[in-house]
Amino acid sequence: MFALVLLLGVVIGLDRSPPRADFVFINASDVNTLDPQRMSWMQDLRATRILFEGLVQTDIFSWGFDVQPAVAERWEIRRVEEPLVNAMGGPVLNERGQQRTATREVYTFYLRDNAKWSNGSPVTAGDFVYAWRRGMLPDTASPYMKFFELVRGAAQFHQLRQAMLTEYQARPAAERNRAAAEALFAETIDAFEHGLSGEAARARIADPVRRERLGLDDENSPWLLDNGVGMRAIDDRTLEITVYRPTPYFLDICAFGTMYPVYEPVVSRFEEPNPETGTLVILGAWTKPEHIVSNGPFELKLWRFRRDMRFEQNPHYWNREALKIQSIETPSIEDSNAQVLAFQTGRIDWMSNVEVAYRGAMWEAKKAYYEEHRDLVEELRAKGYDQFEIDRHLPPDPRLHIHVIPAFGSYFYNFNCNDKLNDGRDNPFRDARVRRAFSMAIDRKAIVRDVRRIDERKAYSLTPPGSVAGYEPPRGLRSICDAATPEERREIADEARSLLIEAMRDMGMGSDPSRFPTVELLFNQEGGHDLIAQVVASSWETNLGVSTRLVAKDLQVFRDDLKNQNFMTARAGWYGDYGDPSTFLGINRTGDGNNDRNYSNPEYDALLDKAAIEADPVRRMELLHEAERIIMEDDLPMAPVFHYSNVYMFDPHRLSGITSHPRSVQNPFLAQVFDEPIGPGVARALPPRAPTPQNDNGEDPDSTAAPAKAGKDSPAAPAQAGTDSRNPSR
Repeated sequence: MFALVLLLGVVIGLDRSPPRADFVFINASDVNTLDPQRMSWMQDLRATRILFEGLVQTDIFSWGFDVQPAVAERWEIRRVEEPLVNAMGGPVLNERGQQRTATREVYTFYLRDNAKWSNGSPVTAGDFVYAWRRGMLPDTASPYMKFFELVRGAAQFHQLRQAMLTEYQARPAAERNRAAAEALFAETIDAFEHGLSGEAARARIADPVRRERLGLDDENSPWLLDNGVGMRAIDDRTLEITVYRPTPYFLDICAFGTMYPVYEPVVSRFEEPNPETGTLVILGAWTKPEHIVSNGPFELKLWRFRRDMRFEQNPHYWNREALKIQSIETPSIEDSNAQVLAFQTGRIDWMSNVEVAYRGAMWEAKKAYYEEHRDLVEELRAKGYDQFEIDRHLPPDPRLHIHVIPAFGSYFYNFNCNDKLNDGRDNPFRDARVRRAFSMAIDRKAIVRDVRRIDERKAYSLTPPGSVAGYEPPRGLRSICDAATPEERREIADEARSLLIEAMRDMGMGSDPSRFPTVELLFNQEGGHDLIAQVVASSWETNLGVSTRLVAKDLQVFRDDLKNQNFMTARAGWYGDYGDPSTFLGINRTGDGNNDRNYSNPEYDALLDKAAIEADPVRRMELLHEAERIIMEDDLPMAPVFHYSNVYMFDPHRLSGITSHPRSVQNPFLAQVFDEPIGPGVARALPPRAPTPQNDNGEDPDSTAAPAKAGKDSPAAPAQAGTDSRNPSR
């Protein structure tokens, strides 16, 4: 009996929660991974910013999202002309017989000597080389491979490794073993550092059987990697990166979580080659508290699945004087009502995403409070104060705890663009006319007004209007909600139905929309997506005459179904990762890791390619505009629904460190919680700036311009000068 009591006491002691952290917040959802090179979800990226730090960081309290030093204390940029070689390592000649060159940008980063890992080891240039190389390997399957491809040779390295694996997997079983897989990986690393071209590449394709199997010729060789990948550690404190084309937002990308370093001595212990396939198997256990070594402001002390995470200050962090708190906790509270209750009872300090059904009423209550102080609020708005600082000028009141901030993100419905569905049926959404019809039939106004209820803007483009300086997205297709009269609404619905019937006839389905295959709408169970799906389904049934079926799934199953195109239509959303339209448009490029629709259009890809190398910024924006016009007015791989607003909950008189910048990036390690109420000018905040005109429902006036009709090409609008800095992130 005594032993049982003693054992019970030990168990209780082991499970005892630590004291309340200095700052407690609810993340967007449970963290999936803390591996920087393998993440893409917002909650993962937010946790990673607590633990890791990149070469540079963005100032979330500047409207320009200015790039600042981080691990790198300074950097230099220069342009070089690099000679081009063909698949066999020979010169690529122009029409005059001269060797062609390409303009590259070379970034030299100088790392600070007091940047340390959480175990006290110095952060070196080699740590970044190791981490970025992981991101380039197909074995890692990084959702952000496109970021790493900006490095000269990275795409070729990825292709080379894939070709090596293909060849390895074609070997007889007796030749595939651990030693062979390890040798293959060693050869891969050698190619990364030194390249593979000329005679070495020629030897790779000398065997006719191999040439036929891999579809190779002298001008099409995945074995080419001239001079290695353009990334090298000159010494422990100097990192050189060659970008394959001038990229104005490259430093912005360097600040993104996927580009953070990882500690090779630990991570490599959890990587092992698969003897059968040759691929490097990456075990996630290295991110557990007992193993992980990080270089950011905090270190991971506790991670209990579906319970909580706890972070404490990294004693070796180079910039500890900037930190105002010692510990951070993120409890897992799935029910949104319970989250609000936890805030109201003082258990948490910040809700990063308020999803309760009554949040619209809370927002209306705040607007009513603003109305009670109309003169002061209008005066503060005229001076350019952001919402948080306006709140701090007002008397404390619980109605000020809800915050709605326009975001650099869009909510949309994916259309599966494959010819066949996963179950083998013909996919009716393979025809762009069907996709246009379904987009036109969505009642966006009902969703924004009756479901969301937080003054979000209806969406006709993927890139939020006014969010990137110098860029104006296309108008997009008009929809039934744009009608001024019942007659016009019927006209738009008839136009959409005619498009659908035309496509049905060509696909051999007849001309009766009721015989169109039942449309399945996939969404995850959390977050009120069911209410949006109900409006979308009702819109399609009413305006097109089709039948629908709602398919709700657990978040993890939903994610897997998206990646595997196991859907007909599916809800989705995207927040921009950096301040450029390409952060949105890139997710529809053929083969992109975030192209869940499997959409492919060579004309669209070509426009993105042209924009990538266009030196004239105005012409570049025109090319991107035309690319977005194709997907928003012609092909419609997705139907935009609304542009996000972030909904936060915190007491602005007691919390500092949260930004209202539309990029949606938050750095929880900058938080400061006050015991007594604070007034204006105390908390970290965005500086005042000229306010943006808005109409009564919170939309920018230009966003109400009449969208284009289906099937009609709208002229490409010239790029216009923006009135403020680029807004944006995921």
